[in-house]
Amino acid sequence: MTFKKLRKTGSWATLLVATVTWLPGVLQADSLGALSNLDQEKFEELAENLGAATHYKGVTPAEGLGIIGFDVGIVLSSTDINSDLFDEASEGSFDGSAFNLARVQVHKGLPFGLDIGASVAKGIDNDATVLGAEVRYSLLDGGVVSPAVGIRASYSQMEGIDDLDVNNAALELSVSKGFLMFTPYAGIGIVRTTADPAAETGLAEESVDLEKLYVGLTINLGVAITLEADQTGDIETYTAKAGIRF
Repeated sequence: MTFKKLRKTGSWATLLVATVTWLPGVLQADSLGALSNLDQEKFEELAENLGAATHYKGVTPAEGLGIIGFDVGIVLSSTDINSDLFDEASEGSFDGSAFNLARVQVHKGLPFGLDIGASVAKGIDNDATVLGAEVRYSLLDGGVVSPAVGIRASYSQMEGIDDLDVNNAALELSVSKGFLMFTPYAGIGIVRTTADPAAETGLAEESVDLEKLYVGLTINLGVAITLEADQTGDIETYTAKAGIRF
């Protein structure tokens, strides 16, 4: 599995467009309100798309924060989706080729190499709300020449869609190395997504396992800016974060 469009700069522009759309509070009506239009195979593909879009994304280097460390930021993410599939599942009311989320995310350092994190996200162009949390353990602290290595377990739950419950559990291994104000990082992981439709849709629950690869860069100049690209299954997400990290 490789990043097919890692340099697709248009996806970063999508984040800016999505922000402008979000500010007046415009949401798509009846997002995913016609799941009964799908057969089981299409519903499985929908579960994969939603898993890539709504699973917890740390958007942070591997190095631990330490006992007094803190990281808080505003995050925008844009996930490529099968627009025809989402339009069919929304009775023609889902307009666009991306699933966009805006969220607030907080991380706090704890003793013994542990960090915890949580996020609350709201759909920019859809009706979804996503709650997420993580626990991360620092396997290697990193040093002058050695990288930091960490392992993360996370969980997220999508709400706001009447006929569908989606939850994601993920396990990831990441590595990062700081250079002055720059900290590039990369990671791999596995995401398990469970999509449970309402009985009246005539569809059965689907659970899918998706491999994940991601790369990112944090630039800390007082305000920490992080850009991240990930591929979960065959689906790509581009994320931008601005906040404070110390």
